[in-house]
Amino acid sequence: IFSDVYNGTVTFLPLEENSEGKYQIKKCNTYQIQLTHIEDEEWSVSIVAPFPEDWFSDGIAYPKLEWLGNELLSKLAKWSVEQKPSEFKSTLSLISVAKYSKVYQDLKEKYKEMVKVWPEVTDPEKFVYEDVAIATYLLILWEEERKEKALTKKQSFVDLGCGNGLLVHILNNEGHSGRGIDVRRRKIWDMYGPETHLEESTIMPGDSHLFPDTDWLIGNHSDELTPWIPVIAARSSYSCCYFVLPCCFFDFHGKYSRRQSKKTQYREYLDFVAQVGFACGFHVEEDCLRIPSTKRVCLIGKNRTYPPTKCALIDKQITQYIKNRQTCAVVMCDRRVGFDRKDHSDGVCKEAGSELPENETDTAGTIWMPEFQPREKVEQIRNCASLPRDFVDDVVLNVANLLLNATPQKSCSNTHGGNMNTWNQGESLSLKEVAEHLSKDTLKRLKREYGGLQTLLKNNHQVFEVLNGRVHIRDWRKEKPPRKTKPEVKRRLSAEAFKTRLCWFFIHHPDGCSLPSESCPYAHGTEELRQSQIIRKKKHI
Repeated sequence: IFSDVYNGTVTFLPLEENSEGKYQIKKCNTYQIQLTHIEDEEWSVSIVAPFPEDWFSDGIAYPKLEWLGNELLSKLAKWSVEQKPSEFKSTLSLISVAKYSKVYQDLKEKYKEMVKVWPEVTDPEKFVYEDVAIATYLLILWEEERKEKALTKKQSFVDLGCGNGLLVHILNNEGHSGRGIDVRRRKIWDMYGPETHLEESTIMPGDSHLFPDTDWLIGNHSDELTPWIPVIAARSSYSCCYFVLPCCFFDFHGKYSRRQSKKTQYREYLDFVAQVGFACGFHVEEDCLRIPSTKRVCLIGKNRTYPPTKCALIDKQITQYIKNRQTCAVVMCDRRVGFDRKDHSDGVCKEAGSELPENETDTAGTIWMPEFQPREKVEQIRNCASLPRDFVDDVVLNVANLLLNATPQKSCSNTHGGNMNTWNQGESLSLKEVAEHLSKDTLKRLKREYGGLQTLLKNNHQVFEVLNGRVHIRDWRKEKPPRKTKPEVKRRLSAEAFKTRLCWFFIHHPDGCSLPSESCPYAHGTEELRQSQIIRKKKHI
């Protein structure tokens, strides 16, 4: 990297090692960031690539040119003029950034093949590279700990709520003994092999789920287990540490309830999880990870605030803290619902401490909170995908008619097939405006689903486009052609799904479909329908 401060340029020259161990400049991927003074307070920032036609992108070490121009450039301009103080720590503040960058690139190269064979429905690039980044962070954190404490053996771990198990797989491969536990087995588990230790089991916070021989507990998006992980670590052994990356907001007994309107919900929840760590006798440290996620702040409990002789006292303190949280939750629930607690002891809100052991300090053989609700073994589908088809069709038709009949109407010329006509694109409306035109029963039903109306409209990608809280009729003539560099799995699924569903516009839009039959990925009439290869494969399995 060559920085020319006087001329306001930074030039990036990628070096590649050849078979002889010598480094050569990869000229085709050279690029430069330029800062130019226009006049007075006006500046411009630009990116120049001298050989764009020869640019090579592998999605790992070399980004796409589009990303440099469309994503990085706008962020550089934004960061240059931003003055708002961050409510979070700077990224990777607890470890060496240089060491992180090197280890991350090595691991990314080592595990990149996982993207091609990912069998889950989740986005492979996001999940693979996110877990590679988390693994990198932990490996460096643990290496530093071994130096600090003069340890020779690599740390052991248990990942509670391990999900797809990739983080466990990487850590096992990198020499750390440990296992992952999750309530539900994933398809990808079978691909890892016997060296990766994964268990399908329900974790109920209590004496049966302590880990006295484990060095670290991990909670990577562990949902309802997140606040319990510092507690489990504290009660497992004096030397047990923890790492949590909070995502969804859970308290000890259910969903977390906000208490401070001056903070963002995310900041408030992080403070709560940190507070749990303090109550459990940990020095809690906070850091920001470099991952493709909006929830990227981690909390680490590595050292204790008390000597080993005070363990019994801290244990009593933990029990009291959990009981106090339970009491607060009951009071808040009573205020919201407006009922007398005595008459509803069997309802959602139970009398504080009513099911705690008589002797608060004696937790032997007990579940610490009987009201705790673990995740269900069979995941409930509440993303509008299980709603009755005629209900969904009715909502789609109502919203589409609302957009098409809104004034002023937008029309767009359609010259396909040589005939000039106008195709009604309709008007765009905010989600709130759309919701105001739907019945109370419809809205009530949608409210029970995650994401509600917005999720239903996004699920019907063929008809709608939802951008920045506004709903538009999708114009398929403006859709970008599929990338040639798309992962093989996605390309195969696109080909298999071609013409397997009827075109909504062909049937319902007053002007028909904006595309001719041969260009539309959906069938113009039943005679064009193909049998879905995906469904056939699922039936076979």
